[in-house]
Amino acid sequence: MNQSFHILNGKDFKSIGKAMLQGWFGLEKENVRVNAKGEMARTSHPWVFGNKNTHPYFTTDFSESQLEMITPPQESISEACDFLKVLNDLFYENVEGEYLWPQSMPPVLPSSDEIPIAQYGEEGRDKEAYRNYLGRVYGRPMQMISGMHFNFSLSESLLRRLFAAQSGMASLEEFKEQLYLRIVRNFLRDRWFLLLNSGASSSAHESFEGCCLKESCAADNGVYSCPEALSMRSSPFGYTNREHMVMDYSSFQAYDASVQRLIEEDFVSLEKEIYLPIRLKFVEKDGKRIFSHLEVRILDLNPFSSAGVSKDMLYFTHLFLLYGMMKEEYESFGPEQQLQASENQYQASVKGMNPALELTDSSGKKQAAGSLAEALLKDMEKKVSFLFEDNLCYREAFEKSKEQALNPEKRAAYRVRQEILAKGYVEFHMEQARKARQLSLEQAFRFHGKEDMELSTQLLMKEAVLRGIRIDIMDREENFLRLLRGKREEYVVQATKTSLDTYSGVLKMENKIVTKDILEQAGISVPAGESYSDAGSAKADFPLHEGKAVVIKPKSTNFGLGITILKENCDRDVYERAVEIAFQHDRSILVEEFVEGKEHRIFVVGDQVVGILRRVPANVQGDGRRTIRELVEEKNQDPLRGKGYRTPLERISLGEAEQIFLSGQGFCFETVPEKGKVVYLRENSNISTGGDSIDCTDDVSQSYKDLAVKAARAMGVKITGLDMIIKDIRQQAAPGNYSVIEMNFNPAIHIHCYPYVGKNRRLNASILDALGFPAAKMKEQQT
Repeated sequence: MNQSFHILNGKDFKSIGKAMLQGWFGLEKENVRVNAKGEMARTSHPWVFGNKNTHPYFTTDFSESQLEMITPPQESISEACDFLKVLNDLFYENVEGEYLWPQSMPPVLPSSDEIPIAQYGEEGRDKEAYRNYLGRVYGRPMQMISGMHFNFSLSESLLRRLFAAQSGMASLEEFKEQLYLRIVRNFLRDRWFLLLNSGASSSAHESFEGCCLKESCAADNGVYSCPEALSMRSSPFGYTNREHMVMDYSSFQAYDASVQRLIEEDFVSLEKEIYLPIRLKFVEKDGKRIFSHLEVRILDLNPFSSAGVSKDMLYFTHLFLLYGMMKEEYESFGPEQQLQASENQYQASVKGMNPALELTDSSGKKQAAGSLAEALLKDMEKKVSFLFEDNLCYREAFEKSKEQALNPEKRAAYRVRQEILAKGYVEFHMEQARKARQLSLEQAFRFHGKEDMELSTQLLMKEAVLRGIRIDIMDREENFLRLLRGKREEYVVQATKTSLDTYSGVLKMENKIVTKDILEQAGISVPAGESYSDAGSAKADFPLHEGKAVVIKPKSTNFGLGITILKENCDRDVYERAVEIAFQHDRSILVEEFVEGKEHRIFVVGDQVVGILRRVPANVQGDGRRTIRELVEEKNQDPLRGKGYRTPLERISLGEAEQIFLSGQGFCFETVPEKGKVVYLRENSNISTGGDSIDCTDDVSQSYKDLAVKAARAMGVKITGLDMIIKDIRQQAAPGNYSVIEMNFNPAIHIHCYPYVGKNRRLNASILDALGFPAAKMKEQQT
């Protein structure tokens, strides 16, 4: 008996507590791309995902029509699942007319010889050759079976704590090796149980030719259906080798020898052809083969989850792996035990819904599968329940999996079969695919799991993922990113603070007095006005500004903070309060003339205007029944409105600035506007204060765009959001019909990507272009 069987006991694990959940988690998901009819897409791998040989997140599996999405390692299951959702969203945002088939068993397939092998070009000739080999040996239809792979490794700190708790081994590396091998052995022994929860593929379309389903399953309306099955993918009819793969799991060296034996005896051509439900994964480092992680391969795609897998299933799989680490081993795991474990998997996969199913236990005796499931759950709960404290997600995942295991009608396989019977194989799965597409498009502005970060940063990260750029979040609170692709490395803060601009350029834009002076010297119109460094002087000058429309604002501000606009300026008390508000945000303020016209945000990157918005001040439309307060509260319910620049639109405030502006119109928050009347709560039109955004990039005269670029050059900056008042966007720019009121050093990009009205100008793409991370070039889509 290998000493690793008893290197740790339950007390050792419990002493470590919730740190037992520390690890690295990753997901790999395969989907066949289909058209609206549920037929395999005949198009090439989408060009927008770039080079499939090098893209870290998007590639192909066996077929050119089979998309594979790969998440980078994450420190939690939640983060891995959220990243996979981002990849799903990016597919639907960028690929028109196609869907991701949400089922492990294939969609409507053409004849075998019409299923296209993935094309990798000259640099991927070995990959193509291997896929041609697989097509010949197993048949192309079988290779179109898809699934979910769950990658897992224990954190280094957890391994060290476990090593310190044991006394049987002197070497950390030897301990680590035996710990992972114990997990693998126990996983393989009990893997049949996971199918009760993860199995979701009991049927196949009749176009799945060359399979054994025709002999074993009833055919109805073009579908081969197996009423007792859980997972045809994990069955002898699914994604499996021609022979049972028997390995030596006593050490990594012995495992490697097993792999070489299978290759030499012509059972497989390469290690990755060994289709076991869990794999030991290694990497080459300094000429040595180093263990990397475990890869769980038994999970079916779940059609009811838009991402293809539920977080509950992943939490339970994690618990199942930890259970395999904690579970005692009292018997060897040689060829006989491995063959029996494989037989249990096959029996559960094809007959798991049969309440009379019997499986073979560790002693070699036949027992009811239900009894074995109850015993396993009881032992598992005993060993892992200490992890449930302060980890509600794991507790709920265990309880849900327990319910599904003991109640067949709760299982995904049962629910999928019922839907197929009611709607048809193709229609049910296409219905789920359409729902997934709609969900992705509705939340396209989000980077799942990173909603606490600024929306502009989220959008930049999404575009980075699309382009195959690796992202390192260096300071989450500050939205500080490091972007890497190949030898290119750039640092970005809040999406638009980059190496393209100098510190002095930022300071110039931040200081409105300096900005005005530089622009004026460059011959660009700016508002007339005075600056003040103390409130007393500003208040004393009320007679100078009395009766004139003025804007009172801090010298250095962003997002419209501290700004008040007084159209008539006849009330000294209101004027003085506006001065006080401005001084709350800076030590100096400006009192400027109010320039008539509409305010436009012109976004400049380099020497190009990449987006122009007209911003409509915060407003509500009366219905003759409700107060302004009630109308604002209703408008703020829009899911596109939020706080903290994490949604495309900001909620409208009901603060002092809004109260002052309403009072100037003879209104208050309790006023009931007549039906159809638009009431403005702000004069300034910043999106950050509840305004609406209207894209007008294509409507504005080129002369204003030229002025914006000229202003950026005068300031010596590459990225800026320039605010310009324009009387008529169709007229040529001339003194008196426009005025630049400020230049922003950290302009938001999300308002241009998701305007209230108009076209997505993809400023996140423009920023990455400027930083030297070009997008993939469009190629003609082959069919």
